[in-house]
Amino acid sequence: MTSKETIRKRLEMLRALMAKEGIRLTLMKSTDPHASEYICDHFKVTEYFSGCTSDNVVLITDAVNAYLWTDGRYFISAANELMDTGITLMRMGMKGVPTVEAFLKKELQPGDVLALDGRNMDASSGAKYRAAAEKAGAEVISNFDAAEELWVGRPEKPQNPVWILPEELAGESADSRLARIRRRMEEEGAKHHIVSSLDDIAWILNIRGSDIACCPVCLAYLLIGAETADLFIQKGEVDQETAEYFRQIKVKTHEYEEVFSYLENYHFEGAVLVDSGHSSYEMMRLISEKAEVLDLPNPSLAMKARKNKTEVENSRHYYLLDSAAVTRFIYRMKNKVGHEAVTEYTAACEMDRLRSEIPGFLDLSFGTISAYNANAAMAHYQASEENAATVGNEGFLLVDSGGQYKGATTDVTRTIAVGPLSAEMKRDYTLTAAANLRLMYSRFKKGTTGSQLDLIARSPLYEYGIDYDHGTGHGIGYILNVHEGPQRIGKYTGNAKESPMEAGMITSDEPGVYRENLYGIRIESILLCVEDCETEFGEFLRFDPLTYVPLERDAIDIRYLTAEDRILLNHYHEEVRAKLSGFFTGEERKWLIEATEEI
Repeated sequence: MTSKETIRKRLEMLRALMAKEGIRLTLMKSTDPHASEYICDHFKVTEYFSGCTSDNVVLITDAVNAYLWTDGRYFISAANELMDTGITLMRMGMKGVPTVEAFLKKELQPGDVLALDGRNMDASSGAKYRAAAEKAGAEVISNFDAAEELWVGRPEKPQNPVWILPEELAGESADSRLARIRRRMEEEGAKHHIVSSLDDIAWILNIRGSDIACCPVCLAYLLIGAETADLFIQKGEVDQETAEYFRQIKVKTHEYEEVFSYLENYHFEGAVLVDSGHSSYEMMRLISEKAEVLDLPNPSLAMKARKNKTEVENSRHYYLLDSAAVTRFIYRMKNKVGHEAVTEYTAACEMDRLRSEIPGFLDLSFGTISAYNANAAMAHYQASEENAATVGNEGFLLVDSGGQYKGATTDVTRTIAVGPLSAEMKRDYTLTAAANLRLMYSRFKKGTTGSQLDLIARSPLYEYGIDYDHGTGHGIGYILNVHEGPQRIGKYTGNAKESPMEAGMITSDEPGVYRENLYGIRIESILLCVEDCETEFGEFLRFDPLTYVPLERDAIDIRYLTAEDRILLNHYHEEVRAKLSGFFTGEERKWLIEATEEI
């Protein structure tokens, strides 16, 4: 962890550079040129200047002050990281906290200069910030990279070999996927399509990499024409086999760093389809100056969200293996705590080891979150070997983890009772379990959106005036990013183009309750959306659970379960027992049967 004094010194160096360049405000965002959620160390500029490790950050600095915006998942952890740095935490969405755009309009005056790095900022955000600044009469510099001059010892961009995902694992060839993309381009009237998002490129071309921790993607850009495809990728990542594969699928490769100069000299013969939500501000600006832009979602976004038969079958298989590993972990934690020394870190290592023993394991899908009692109130808390709480024999241990396999990307959270619980803990756990189960077993009409489904999960908590400051569900990739769109389950954001849930989509179901300085509870199961029935009223969908891990029977207070909730809980546990019994013998199997007994 970077010291507070170091952060203050870095901000002073930034301010000196701003004064030299005549800059009133600098704005940095925690992303990369591909609008990625998770980024490699080379692009962690906001973390370098603030010390904040949150993956959704906007940092604004002036000559005296600095302000950092992040969302509810990180309020507690960010407050700890920013303490004594001189940076003010701006809690997104909270009463009295202005949006970034409102802050810019208020702070900037005519003649002021706002500086940002357009290559390391998504186009949608960059456009909003420019509009806010210009409305205030300020000038915008969009190519200001303070890190290039001030970040001593900045990590190089990673260069790791890519590998080909065979068609028997992908369920579809790259040729077929490119053909589908081109048909969609033709429908939209586009002659060209530029793809910047790394998981879309990996999906389209059936390639995988390791340039970002836990995300099997490589740094790249893809330009698709009616008959051509140009891939911009670091040459060190392409071996002889991969080069031959690209030749076979008629993809021409170029050096990654050449993309902007190539596009500046490229002759666009018609409209270009570019997704501003998944492209950098600088990329969008360049294309807008060269050609007519069709700002539409990447066609591959919706295509890859609807898993094909091969992807579904492989996901079911690996989620079952993954569920068995998580269930074995829970059994071991319950037997170790109070008898052996267990810390949050050693617990995470145990979970990671069990998962790594599954045949086909590639990597974790994100760093395992292992948080005991008060630490679990921080939704994305991360323990380290040097800074980890000892797990006592009371309260809750929350573990959120997942894996990358040659056939699935998994994600699961269970909150484990490691000893006696208070009445409030049991109430909160029971309501969270009810929320999880109601969504899991819901039936809904085709066309239903995630904001409509969100209320199903929150309703048991709302009845007691309880809520949580994060979404209820996110899409999940297939041997790709653990967070994937376009589907999401969460509160309505005012987006009229919200994507409906569709058969084949894999989505998380993760309600929670967080009591600051006391404990945190989250239960996350992964759901596959499937067709249910068709009646005179239309087509209906439902969810099939992919996750089969027992809920915490010892934390259930039946006073907070409706009769229907109890039926759902018992049904889920019956399914867990049936699915997992074959993986266990002896004492482990005996415990599994007890843990899934009818309530």
